[in-house]
Parts: sequence; structure tokens; C-alpha cells
Amino acid sequence: MQLTLKAIKIAGSFIILLSTILCANTHAECNSSFFNPLTDVCWNCVFPVSIGGITLVGSDIDSPSDHISNPVCLCGTTIGLEASFWEPARVIETVKDPYCFNLMGISLTNPSEGFLGGGYRQDTVTPNTFQQAHWYMFPLWNMLDLFLDSSCFETGGFDIAYMTEIDPTWNDDILGFMLNPEALLFANPIALMACMSDSVASTIGYSISPLFWCMGSWGSAYPLTGHVGNDNYVQDNAALAARMIYKMSRELLLWDTGLNECGPVMMPIWVKENYRMHMMKPKRDHTCYPIGRSSFIWGQMKNPPGGSEGNAPDNFDWMMFRKRLCCIGWSP
Repeated sequence: MQLTLKAIKIAGSFIILLSTILCANTHAECNSSFFNPLTDVCWNCVFPVSIGGITLVGSDIDSPSDHISNPVCLCGTTIGLEASFWEPARVIETVKDPYCFNLMGISLTNPSEGFLGGGYRQDTVTPNTFQQAHWYMFPLWNMLDLFLDSSCFETGGFDIAYMTEIDPTWNDDILGFMLNPEALLFANPIALMACMSDSVASTIGYSISPLFWCMGSWGSAYPLTGHVGNDNYVQDNAALAARMIYKMSRELLLWDTGLNECGPVMMPIWVKENYRMHMMKPKRDHTCYPIGRSSFIWGQMKNPPGGSEGNAPDNFDWMMFRKRLCCIGWSP
């Protein structure tokens, strides 16, 4: 009952926020159902959970080691035990309809018909996918009033923190080069050949973080823009969501919580293995997967023709789970 009331409170907060800030309206091509934090999240993806080097709840989902050498931690004046788990923290939206907030089923009016619109072009020479993306602050533990007494969880609330419609570096590959000039170093056959090992690793386990320019079977992480030159629409949207994770890390808007138990760390070059993704819309998946895992394994029937249960096809929502290390202890 308490969780149900909390879910209603969250929904009310969303409506107030959007009606005040976005002046939103219903859109014929943006008719997704409203997000349900209790049923749309893959709760199995928070596992495994360990404390003091002992796994309390295991998982069959591929997960990297915690790299913890000592179960006891000391952070400032706090002494305690090392803990690790996976935290649902952000939602990434990849949409073909500009200003469509698929998470809530509403949209803004596009200033010009077809302006900044996305889509999928498939041919034998230059297949290409382009989508807009939205970045939501989504600290779900805090939003549901869970574990409020622990310093291991992010505070704050729901917020639409980033929209690529107003970011010229997302819509133009040349401008995007300004944020990642090192992309020139990896635009060669040798660097791309190295991505084959990352593809194999992400398919049978998890990504190889030192190969930061690769996204396994999803292609290259560069450029950090909304264009992907592959030929699988569902997988291309996953790749663009992963690029948003890298882009936010690069702009220091996303700090890595899986490297230091005493607090998040700025990582302009992302550590891919500390992130996993779960597809929520248009078709909810039953599990999550590491960055780069081939959609041949998980992508079947994830973009059904005509939509599923009222959800519009071609607009996607992805929950980002991140590895979380923290120190559960006591201060004198």
C-alpha cells in the first residue's frame, strides 16, 4: 500500500512538473503509456548484492568483479564494510519524433514540421539511423522512499536533465567532433578490428572497458552524435542510448559510482563495464544486458509493427543501471 501511494505521488509530481515547465500536449505519434516505476523496471537487474565481500543475493546476469581487496572500508570518519549493487539511476530516451517524451506519453510541439526528425534508412550502401535523445535523472530508490538512512543511494528527484533537440553537437557530426577530437585516432581499420574482441566479450560476458572507443556489436562509440551507420533499428537505438552515457560522462555530467566506495569519480573516458541497460519501451524486456551485446540475442520482437499495447513504435526508453560501490558503516 505504501509503495502504491508513493507511485501515485510520483505520477502526480511528473504531471505538475511537465504542465508547469513543458506546457505539454498530446501528440498523435507520441502515444506511449505513462511510465510505471513498479512494473516497468527490471528489478532483477539490481543484483548481485554483496556486503563485506560476501554475496548476499546472487544473479545469473553477467557482472564484472567488484575489484574489492579489503572488505573493510574507511571513508573520512566513517568505518564500515564495502557494499556493491546495481542502481537504477537514469532513463535514456531515443525517439524519432522530436520533443516526444515517450516515458510519459506527451510531447512539445515541433517548431517546424519534420524539423530535427529521426528515422531509419536501410539500403545496401549506407544504412543509417538518427534519433533524438533525452536524459532523465531517475534516482528510483530515493523516489520510492527506500533505504533513506543509507549514504549509498543518490538523493534528488525526477528531472529532464538533457534534450538533444537543443544540442547542435548531437545533430551535426562536424560540430560533435569539437567534443571528441580523439575520434580521429580511432577512425582506422586497426582500431575498428580491435572492436571484434569487444563484441565477443560483450556477447558472452561484459564489455572490455580499455577499448573505450568500441561498443561491441553496436559499433563505434564515436562520433558522440545521433547518427549510427548500422542496419538494425533496435540495436541502433541501444547504441545511441549508450552513446548518451558516454557523452554525459565526457561532459562530466555523469560520475562513475563503481570505482571508489567513498564517492563517485569523474571519468571523461567511460568505464563501460560499470553500466548495463534495460529496455522498457516500446516492449519491456525481461532482463538487462551489458553495452555491446548483440541484439540477435535480445532484440527479437522489441519493435513490433503498429506498436504494442498502445505504445508507438520507433520511440524507445532504456533504464540505465550503474554499478555502485559504497561504505556501509558508522561515524564516531
